[in-house]
Amino acid sequence: MRKNSRWASSTHFAGARNSTLGSNLGLRISTSPHAAQTSGRGNREAELIGGFQELKRAVRDIEDITIIDLPVILAPFFAIIRSPLSTGPITSAALSALHSLFICKLISPTSVSLEQALVELSTTVSHCKFEASDSSGDEVVLLKIMAVIEDCLCGDVGVVLGDIEVCEMLETVLTTCCQIRLSETLRRSAENTMHALVRTVFSRLHYLEPDTEEAKLRTTDEDIQEGEIKLTATATEPSEEVDPGSQEVKSEELPKAEEVVVPQTPITPHVDRPQYGLPSIIELLRVLINVLDPNDQQHTDSTRLIALGILNAAFEEAGPRIAQFPSLKALVVDSGCKYLFQLARSDNTSVLHYALRTISTIFDTTRSHLKLQQELFLAFTIDRLAQPLSLHPTKVSHLAAAGKRGNTNSPRPTTPRPGTPSNGTVGELSNPESEKGAAIPSRVLVAPARGETRNLILETLSQISRHPSFMADLYANYDCDINCENLFERLIDFLTKVVYPADFPVEDPQQRNAQYLCLDLLLGFVNDMAARAEGGAEVWPSNFPAPESLIQTKSQKKLILMGAARFNTKPKSGIAFLEENELIYTDLSETVTKAHSLASFLKGCTRLDKRLLGDFISKPENIDVLKAFIGLFDFKNKPVAEAMRELLESFRLPGEAQQISRITETFASIYFASGPEEIKSEDAVYVLAYSIILLNTDLHNPQIRKRMTFEDYQKNLRGVNDGGSFTPEFLQNIYDSIRKREIIMPEEHTGQLGFEYAWKELLTRSRQAGEFMICNSSEFDVEMFKIVWKPVISAIAHAFISFEEEYIIQRSIAGFRQCATLAGHFRLPDVFDFVVVSLSEATSLLSDSLPVQVPNYPVIEVEGQSITVSNLSVRFGTNFKGQLAAVVLFNIVNGNGNALREGWTQIFEMFTNLFLHSLLPTRMLQMEDFLGGVSMIPLRGGSPPRPAGRSDGGLLSALSSYLMTPYGASSENLVPDATDADVENTLCTIDCITSCRLDELYSQIMQLDLDALVAAVRALEALAHERTVARLKQESDDSVTHPDDVFTLPYDPASVFLLETMVSISCQTPQHIEELWPIVFEHLSALLSTSTQYSVLLIERAVVSLLRVCSILAQKPNLRDQIYVSFDLLSGLPPPVASSVGEQVIAGAVLIIQKHRDIIGSQTEWNLVFALLRSTIRNSEAARMCFDLIISIASDGPDQLVTVDNFTGLTTILDDFATIAGMSSESRQQKGRRVEPLTASNSPPIARGKLAIDLVFNLHKFLPRLLESSHLPKHQAWRQMCLPLLASLSRQSANAAREVRHNAISQLQRALLGPHVMFDEADHTHVEEIFNRVIFPLVDDLLKPEVFVRDPQGMPETRLRASALLCKAFMHLDLREGQAKADFRILWIQILDLLDRLMNIDKTDQLYEAVPESLKNVLLVMNAVGILVPPSQDDERSERQRTLWTATQERMERFLPGFLGDVIPPPPQPSDVAAS
Repeated sequence: MRKNSRWASSTHFAGARNSTLGSNLGLRISTSPHAAQTSGRGNREAELIGGFQELKRAVRDIEDITIIDLPVILAPFFAIIRSPLSTGPITSAALSALHSLFICKLISPTSVSLEQALVELSTTVSHCKFEASDSSGDEVVLLKIMAVIEDCLCGDVGVVLGDIEVCEMLETVLTTCCQIRLSETLRRSAENTMHALVRTVFSRLHYLEPDTEEAKLRTTDEDIQEGEIKLTATATEPSEEVDPGSQEVKSEELPKAEEVVVPQTPITPHVDRPQYGLPSIIELLRVLINVLDPNDQQHTDSTRLIALGILNAAFEEAGPRIAQFPSLKALVVDSGCKYLFQLARSDNTSVLHYALRTISTIFDTTRSHLKLQQELFLAFTIDRLAQPLSLHPTKVSHLAAAGKRGNTNSPRPTTPRPGTPSNGTVGELSNPESEKGAAIPSRVLVAPARGETRNLILETLSQISRHPSFMADLYANYDCDINCENLFERLIDFLTKVVYPADFPVEDPQQRNAQYLCLDLLLGFVNDMAARAEGGAEVWPSNFPAPESLIQTKSQKKLILMGAARFNTKPKSGIAFLEENELIYTDLSETVTKAHSLASFLKGCTRLDKRLLGDFISKPENIDVLKAFIGLFDFKNKPVAEAMRELLESFRLPGEAQQISRITETFASIYFASGPEEIKSEDAVYVLAYSIILLNTDLHNPQIRKRMTFEDYQKNLRGVNDGGSFTPEFLQNIYDSIRKREIIMPEEHTGQLGFEYAWKELLTRSRQAGEFMICNSSEFDVEMFKIVWKPVISAIAHAFISFEEEYIIQRSIAGFRQCATLAGHFRLPDVFDFVVVSLSEATSLLSDSLPVQVPNYPVIEVEGQSITVSNLSVRFGTNFKGQLAAVVLFNIVNGNGNALREGWTQIFEMFTNLFLHSLLPTRMLQMEDFLGGVSMIPLRGGSPPRPAGRSDGGLLSALSSYLMTPYGASSENLVPDATDADVENTLCTIDCITSCRLDELYSQIMQLDLDALVAAVRALEALAHERTVARLKQESDDSVTHPDDVFTLPYDPASVFLLETMVSISCQTPQHIEELWPIVFEHLSALLSTSTQYSVLLIERAVVSLLRVCSILAQKPNLRDQIYVSFDLLSGLPPPVASSVGEQVIAGAVLIIQKHRDIIGSQTEWNLVFALLRSTIRNSEAARMCFDLIISIASDGPDQLVTVDNFTGLTTILDDFATIAGMSSESRQQKGRRVEPLTASNSPPIARGKLAIDLVFNLHKFLPRLLESSHLPKHQAWRQMCLPLLASLSRQSANAAREVRHNAISQLQRALLGPHVMFDEADHTHVEEIFNRVIFPLVDDLLKPEVFVRDPQGMPETRLRASALLCKAFMHLDLREGQAKADFRILWIQILDLLDRLMNIDKTDQLYEAVPESLKNVLLVMNAVGILVPPSQDDERSERQRTLWTATQERMERFLPGFLGDVIPPPPQPSDVAAS
């Protein structure tokens, strides 16, 4: 305090000699020697205090202080602040006073002479001087200075400041920020103040007009006035020691790292002066960017951190606006991005963090102007984040510290690709693919980021890509650009791979954090695309290239890459490929030659190996291409050095002298044609071109120690300009151009030079590439989704299964839903299938092998509901994530079934597993039946009934039987107990299955579109095939059985469930039966063709299913033939199988025939129907239903359906029924005499057989109508209808069942002897066939002993009736007058033979007496009609009569000697007559 005591007095008086009063009164004032001695420091201090006294007196009588000029009020304070005599506390007090004046609004926009005051204020605070005291007090002064600057610049009066004042203030604060010797608190406070100032300054951009400000900036050079706009960033190394007590704190005396003078801005304190604007902002931005230069050793990382923070604040405030000012934009796109990208590989974590944050902010705000810069950064970021490569330890040190990638397909691994800088400073490893000419740019292997660095880079990537349109923008701008990378594909590939665990430990939190970030990016991508699909997309701007053209470019890009790869391997092969794919020579015209077209492609394609390109175009055979290639350059008004630079940077100059000569000669010709100044001939251009190449090598080759001087260069070019010399200025310009800027040929340099060259190429390309297109459009979503859907969904599925965090699970579920929605929206069933497959695997409802035999699970009653507690229900009830997956899966599929294809396999697999564990809704467990309606699918097949043991052994026998039973014999019937926990878990499972709404999904299947429906049925068929046909083949091959044994699969309820589901779906979608039928029939025919090897229940269900589908087919005229294919298949079932399933077969067939009678329209179809019916009649119930159907068809009535086509079939099947009746009777007969014989009253088969005979006979009633309607020839009708009917009656006349047999022979007699509807009596052929094929076989059968034993008691009567029928038929058919002339001798002899056998088969039988009597009647009739005439004396008989009599007499003498003579005696001789 003592040091400041001289300032402590509240009243200071100036001496009279120093007063102005004497002078004002006219007195002469002299100066004493003492006063002169004391006029030093004290006077100066008194003057400082006197200033306040003067101000005090000036404002004493003024009521409104605001009318005083502001500089008058502030002058004393400024004097204190500027004075080096002031101590820290005094200066601090003055600064506090200024701060108070700002607060009290004494310094306001309305203040008088405000501009002059602010100019002085800026100068004052920027050049503050005071005596250093303690460090803390001094820092308080600095804090007050920054407060006043902030009041001034950020307050109401800030807009009045000029560019010079703003730069001074900013420099003051920035210098304070960078002083390492100052305390951390002060520097942080200064940094915060700087941020506030920068935000204020950059906010001015929102009110400035870019064109106007840029125009003003261009005119500043013409109006330079006093004062300079300059801004410096100063810093002191920490090693510098400063003694606060020995020097003054002067901001202008601090070491300066950078001081650049920019054009002065006219500043006048008393006239209208422009407000600060673009010049000061440019200067600030330039200084901040230059501080970032990592190659500038003047700045430390601490300074760069400060600059990064300030730069970030500037872009946060006015980022989008900055790019609208070309002068600011130029700084950002070039130096700004270049330095920031280099800092993004810093080993200093803080620098890396701030650099990445600033990069993110710049991209967020000026992305549209940084297309290629963003490509570089993203590619480099992905390279650094990629999983570490397995490299040899000695090679790790050679990894580039940073950089993007080497030249496309370059065989030289150290050369960066033009336009994509590689700032590696050490050797770089090439991608082996590049040696083979791969079209994909070779990767420069960079050290993979690890630990915190990796997290920082990932966070930055996440921040950059948070925009909804980010991925779509990547695709449109890069993937659809031939000269850019497929960044979208690379990024998605990287993100999906990171989600999967790598070599890191599972518990590694950093790795897990990386997985979360990448998953979040993937889910964000899916969410944004889903939002666009739901209507949130923007309209693609008309000023952008058409989406169709971009997509077309994308499709061509792959071809171009392949063509470039082939060119880089073998140029001729590459050109042939390009021509084949119409990538070149498509623009040919009168003005465009092949050479020009090829040259255009070679110059524009950045994917070509520049060395091979140079070698190719310089070959003799390609001279036209070389001329066209160089002709594409515009050399107009370009210096020769710049023209050579442009040319040589487009390809690698070959090493062969002749090739170089061709290039230079061509260049000389084309350049000279552009009319360059001072060059007189092509030869002069040729020499200059060579000289430039040599000069470039001489000046920049590190192996050359003695450099060429300008004098040497000038000397070498004397007299080459058409005999003259070039002017020194001309050659000096060439020399200086090459000396200052080396011509960097492709693939020539690495390190900083290579980076600078590549960066320059990037800037050149960026001018051609245009702006980065930003639009949240859905134009490219389909193409994008097609490319990446599989890895994206796989990553989401992995996250859902592997991660336990609830948030991740929720996001994954949302991702699944959105992917499914997109799949349906884009009509990509493969995607939907993949979603379903992924989710189904997560449900745990899929089983590798479903059980064939279902165990006995306990069934518990819970609230009146039966619940099966199975191992699946218990396990699934504890799997919360599996339940989530199931609910999500089925909610997704519900309503989206039309988008599903292959995924139906997993759906039905889960259905099957749930069915086997009794967890499906009841509706899905039902199977339809023709007999019992709807029933439940049994989980266990019925066991064959075991014979009951004899019970007469008593208690001892029962105990013995129990003790002899194996311990495990009844284990299959044991039901385990269910614990309370098991029941609870099962209830959880049931609730989950209920939430899945499986019954709704099952109902929706019936409403599917055709493609999805076919896919569903195919999936069912494939699963069913696997459990039946495939399993049969596998197990039969593996089993060891006796050759005669047939391997049979046990009952599998799952196969029945799949079959029933498939058929139920098919039957409920009759509109699509034409497409579904082949699938269903394939499986059914496979089962039925090997029916003996499957369980009876499965075959029965297959039969029912086939007939159910046939009932649908009957409604489709074009599928009618398939019904008969099915009938044929069913009729061919082995008899045991046919008998067991006959009831179902006949029930289905009857239903089809009765409902769709019109489908049977031909004899073949009827034959197939009858064959099917006949195959079932061995089953008693099937026989009953079948016979009822036949009755309805063959009897008179509304259902009568006798036609020509089915007449024979009806006869045959009725004959079968009669035959079965005989078999039943015969079987009963064999059981013994004590068994009661079967009759129609006690045996349905006998009753049906007897009625069948009546129906057969009644069929003849339909013959007249049928013959009339069919117009069949008589002989054909006889053969097809009449004769089979009579033959059937004949066969059944020997039936073992007596009632059937007697009825048959009676009906046969009625048919033969009644009205002859069935045959033509006049046709002797019909008569002969009746005897030979009807009557004779009947009598012959009755004479057989094996036929007789069928019914020994009743068969004699049948023989008697047969013999009578034989005689009556002969008399009725052959002995009528119309038949008298027919030759029936052979027939008559056969009749006699049969009568002989009948008479003598049993002489005790009635036949022995009845046959002669019948024969007598026949003989008498034959004699009466003149057929059988005995000989007479005159013997006027015909030859036929004589022969017949002789044969008859001869044959009858064998069994009835003299009988013929007795019946027909010879006529009396004439002599006998006379005698009488």
